[in-house]
Amino acid sequence: METPATDTRARRLAEAVATVRRATAFEPELALVLGSGLGPLADEIEVEAALSYADVPGMPPSSAPGHAGRLVLGRLAGRRVVAMQGRLHLYEGYPAADVVFPIELMHELGARSLVVTNACGGLDPNFRAGELMLQLDFINFTGQNPLIGPNDDSRYERFVVTYDAYDPGYLEVARAAALAEKILLREGVYLAISGPSYATRAELRAFRALGADAVGMSTVHEVLKARHLGMRVLGLSTITDMAVPDAGHHATGDEVLEMAAKSGETFRRLVRAVLPNL
Repeated sequence: METPATDTRARRLAEAVATVRRATAFEPELALVLGSGLGPLADEIEVEAALSYADVPGMPPSSAPGHAGRLVLGRLAGRRVVAMQGRLHLYEGYPAADVVFPIELMHELGARSLVVTNACGGLDPNFRAGELMLQLDFINFTGQNPLIGPNDDSRYERFVVTYDAYDPGYLEVARAAALAEKILLREGVYLAISGPSYATRAELRAFRALGADAVGMSTVHEVLKARHLGMRVLGLSTITDMAVPDAGHHATGDEVLEMAAKSGETFRRLVRAVLPNL
């Protein structure tokens, strides 16, 4: 059902699409969200066009450390991609609906699959900082859902089934790519908090008891919106620190970015191996 809110959002989206189209007629097939410290992958794209978020009407700016705030369109590993070089977070003051606006934009530009990446803390004691994790499922502990509010029932389901939030076929592609590249790929459940404060010791124990293997401050809203739009989704994480409640030290934001940079080449190699088969 059309409402003033959905009409306003549709106009905002149309203006953003028109701005990108004036820059390029390039039509992507895959969307990438590049998380903390992972932005350099965008530098490997054979660029057709690159726009600052500030130059796209309705696109909120990214203020998080390590996030360049650019939309990059071009070819990577033989695929036509559009990449967010830096994402948006709740802790920047944006509601969930604004956090996922770029997902809507990339979908309107032509992308029908989404690869989300992030840097996160490991909860599973078998994990080690610097390892990669395949997201099997998620727990939304942020208290927000981007699908709350008016829905265009003529185009999208009101009640989105998320039993298979991450595409089963894409999970197999990632496993095969990691095996071929001889990359250790952990698997687990990702839990999202709103941030910007890191979790307390008690919260970390609770998250582990809930079944989470890693914790971060992003991703789940993007996945929910992508599934709402009918996109197929793959989620990959870098374990930048161990979020262990009994540890004597918790990583700082700078240390997280440093570890993400150290493991970046392995992460980028995995993404390059995955993309041709999505």
